[in-house]
Amino acid sequence: MTQFDPKALRQAFSVFPTGVTIVTARADDGTPVGFTANSFTSVSLDPPLLLVCPGRYLSSFPVFETCSRFAVNVLADGQEALSDTFARFGGDRFAQAAWTDDPDLPPVFHGVAAHFLCTTHQIIPAGDHVVLMGEVEAFERSERLGLGFAEQNYFSLGSVNAAERERHYG
Repeated sequence: MTQFDPKALRQAFSVFPTGVTIVTARADDGTPVGFTANSFTSVSLDPPLLLVCPGRYLSSFPVFETCSRFAVNVLADGQEALSDTFARFGGDRFAQAAWTDDPDLPPVFHGVAAHFLCTTHQIIPAGDHVVLMGEVEAFERSERLGLGFAEQNYFSLGSVNAAERERHYG
């Protein structure tokens, strides 16, 4: 197997711009868990499938490795602090955010660009992560633009679009 410097490989991966999501679920006792992820991909429209890739290093990994339902919250422009909270904060992350607390559903955050409620379709071991594939059972899209991430920095699609319009139409 080829050996790479993990830091250099991560930096190379980071040049690919992605959206930013927070994936949520509930532990068996109902406790909400979540993590920030940019590993989110649509897989199929029929059936409606998507995937995310939780890392084995997550404190909540055991929940995601066995969950029957989860949600993907696509963060909107301006939700950088929420992303950072779920990427770094070690305390009660959910106390730092506005979210819908329905004990029968995975948490959904207020103000996101879109969210997808999923039942677990398949969990595939993949190195230091798993591929968590979900069948979309419900979704909602807002009018907000998604939050972007590349080269370890957030970017705004609204700002990019405005800059392009200015460049073309002065």
